[in-house]
Amino acid sequence: MKVQSKIITIFGSSRPREGDLQYSTAHALGSELAAKGFVVCSGGYGGVMEAVSRGAKEAGGKTLGITTVFFRARANRWIDEEIRMKTWRDRLFELVKRGHGYVACPGGTGTLAELAVVWELLNKNVVRARPLVVLGDFWQPVINRVREVERGHTSPWGEQEKSLVHIASTPAQAAAYLAAYLAAVRAKKRVTSA
Repeated sequence: MKVQSKIITIFGSSRPREGDLQYSTAHALGSELAAKGFVVCSGGYGGVMEAVSRGAKEAGGKTLGITTVFFRARANRWIDEEIRMKTWRDRLFELVKRGHGYVACPGGTGTLAELAVVWELLNKNVVRARPLVVLGDFWQPVINRVREVERGHTSPWGEQEKSLVHIASTPAQAAAYLAAYLAAVRAKKRVTSA
């Protein structure tokens, strides 16, 4: 099932290099997303961002990189379109705005900040419901601890009602979940507009 022109934003570490497990996993993720017809969006630099873009391009997909003058670096060579933002914060919110769905791969403080911002925007209904996936079990301890707080008392927020973060074991599972989620949203819109 192809989902044409929907953008999936990928967050992940800039540290992995070709030959690292995280790099090859991100490469496979890019390939799986492109096979579903998604445009792959990332922060545009190295590591996971490069790998996911490379995987998408090598599978015949389209890529988008959101970079910032703050880092004084250019986009990796697998980016079709680079959008350059002035500040780190502008870049983060452009990555969020562009995405119809999100995948957080393992990473450091930058990836943690990105995951937290997307989760908070979804939890507080600042943005309409969108699928958020974490790849592998790297973020599982953080997710579990945050859910203890979110679900530990009565709250009007989204995480209280349902899990807003989906955990996928493999790139194929992540891509399949995103495709199914967005197909269900499209089907629901067709029913309500009919």
